[in-house]
Amino acid sequence: MYAEDEASQHLGMTLVEVTPGTAIMTMRVQDYMLNGHKTCHGGYMFLLADSAFAFACNSYNQSTVAQAAQINFLKPVSVGTLLTATATEVSRTGRTGLYNIDVTNEEGALVASFRGNSHTIKGQIIPDLND
Repeated sequence: MYAEDEASQHLGMTLVEVTPGTAIMTMRVQDYMLNGHKTCHGGYMFLLADSAFAFACNSYNQSTVAQAAQINFLKPVSVGTLLTATATEVSRTGRTGLYNIDVTNEEGALVASFRGNSHTIKGQIIPDLND
């Protein structure tokens, strides 16, 4: 799935780990990611968290999409900061899932908190793997 994810790759995101229901991704904040306050634009932090969410909820090899998501920005982030998004499954029942994604800086401080709802659709990430 990462090989096909041009958006995450274009922004320099690295997929660190994927296990069933979890994923960890990193991204270093670049100059072009800064807003008018010279801090990381919230949209980029949302993208990082959303990508980690996508890998976590697709980790069962069932095609799964976002149904809803929200984010809270907790601390400003400066250029050069390595952000880490850690996605953790809270609940997975039937075709729906709930995931928490913590976005932290290099010191481990929580800078954003994301919560995503997933919905499983038809198809597999790797065809015939589950057969």
